[in-house]
Amino acid sequence: MLSPFRGFYDAQSEADRLFNEMLGGLSRGRGRQGDRQFAQWAPAVDVLTKDDDLVIRAELPGLKQEDVDITLQNGVLTISGKHKVDEEEERGGYHIRERRYGSFRRSMTLPEGTDESKVHARFEDGVLEVTVEGAAIEQAPKRIEIEGSSG
Repeated sequence: MLSPFRGFYDAQSEADRLFNEMLGGLSRGRGRQGDRQFAQWAPAVDVLTKDDDLVIRAELPGLKQEDVDITLQNGVLTISGKHKVDEEEERGGYHIRERRYGSFRRSMTLPEGTDESKVHARFEDGVLEVTVEGAAIEQAPKRIEIEGSSG
């Protein structure tokens, strides 16, 4: 059976996986706690099929719709934005800060043949939902005939 995600590729997740494999988990637990707190973050993303559509849900708690940008170019869907720190909080004298701030970017290559005019987005209760109509339709691979040498 063919996967409906054929052609779908999440570059951020792949880069994270490769980086973790190269370091063998050595980076965990190293460095100061504060250094990791302000490292670039990426929102959690679920990708699922719903009928023939591909649905991408990004968890963006604390963000407003105007803080998020979605672009689609050459078959690559990019969700980006910025989680801002309130100026008042910067002067707060924190001992522990676990909430993440800063900019984020997630890029995903959509399946080949995706109609870019059929992409819709909705933001509600801190969850961004992008629907790509028809992107989950299974397509059989094109079979190429092998020609024999004429001798």
